[in-house]
Amino acid sequence: METKYRYSVLLFLTIAFFGTKTSAQQPMKSLIAENMQLAASQYKLLAKKVPADQMPRYYDPQKNKWGNSNTQWWCSGFYPGSLMLIYEYTKDEAILKEAEKKLAILEKEKHYTGNHDLGFMMYCSFGTAYRITGNPAYKTTIDTAALSLSTRYRPNIQSIQSWDSNDKLKCPVIIDNMMNLELLMWVAQQGGDSKLKEISLAHANSTLERHFRPDGSSYHVLDYDPVSSKLIRKLTWQGAADESAWSRGQSWGFYGFTMMYRFTRDKRYLDQAKKIASFIFTHHNLPADLVPYWDFNAPGIPDTFRDASSAAINASALLELAQYVNKKEGKGYISRAEKIIRSLSSEKYSAKPGKNGGYLLKHSVGNLPFNSEINTTLTYADYYFLEAMQRYQRWVLNIK
Repeated sequence: METKYRYSVLLFLTIAFFGTKTSAQQPMKSLIAENMQLAASQYKLLAKKVPADQMPRYYDPQKNKWGNSNTQWWCSGFYPGSLMLIYEYTKDEAILKEAEKKLAILEKEKHYTGNHDLGFMMYCSFGTAYRITGNPAYKTTIDTAALSLSTRYRPNIQSIQSWDSNDKLKCPVIIDNMMNLELLMWVAQQGGDSKLKEISLAHANSTLERHFRPDGSSYHVLDYDPVSSKLIRKLTWQGAADESAWSRGQSWGFYGFTMMYRFTRDKRYLDQAKKIASFIFTHHNLPADLVPYWDFNAPGIPDTFRDASSAAINASALLELAQYVNKKEGKGYISRAEKIIRSLSSEKYSAKPGKNGGYLLKHSVGNLPFNSEINTTLTYADYYFLEAMQRYQRWVLNIK
């Protein structure tokens, strides 16, 4: 039976046997299988909606509208990265072929220096592809991208400048930037320039020192004076208020410091990851299903939007953090990650076959203050959901 038909049949049989994803007690192995088979089917539909020279960005179900982007958009790497994660599980050659097409148009961005997002763009795509395929050309691309990202390092503030200056910000550094350190640390670890590690450590340390409040929550943006190097102010760009805890920002910090501990074994990073996790999972405004509102201090709770992307990032970070702590702590982190995966697999958040524009997850929020991508699908929500499931399979179920 041809691959494209085999997975359609498997999806049908799995759903027929277990029913739609309503049972919280469905074995995780079969739940992950069902989700991955659904992903293969969905992403073949999504591929038909994306022009050859663009990347998918979101689907708005209210308007039945697909939004796409050029390859310089910060999310451009998540689609080929998701395809590679789906291929890793299913071995579906059609999925691999689509991934390779999109990697080919993204490759040129290895020279991009317009913002800090090159880690998202190039490591989530080419880094994932290299891990799965071992294609040496992908490593060359990653190496070049890391050097491009390093040009945004500002020694006077010990940080990578996130965005260029504009009429509102002089030298902004955002919490999201922690995620892009993975590109630099990996390349340094794999024989690249040692300065990439030095930059990463300096940035992580300055973020640890300046970005966080005593309760473990983080500001979104720190703005510096590029001449005097003084920290001018702490504010938000996507959260509800400067002093609020924008949910995905907390997730970026949580994942970022967990990842930095992986590379360094610096206990400060582990302690910070645990502190952020404590803030997130003991917060009185975190819903019972562990899918956060778009901001922990959003006005209108509980009658406001959830952010499935934040939950997906948290699930993946929890599973990694569980590897670095004692057995009792690890069991708690795994339990939370499992609950998130089950929540995101439910009918409330997960697409029905053939629906949701070809994406997996519903109900994410991109940038509410700027009225952008509100209660839509988002490519990075799917990416980190897929990554979380792959991690659960490898680290909890011990299935390689």
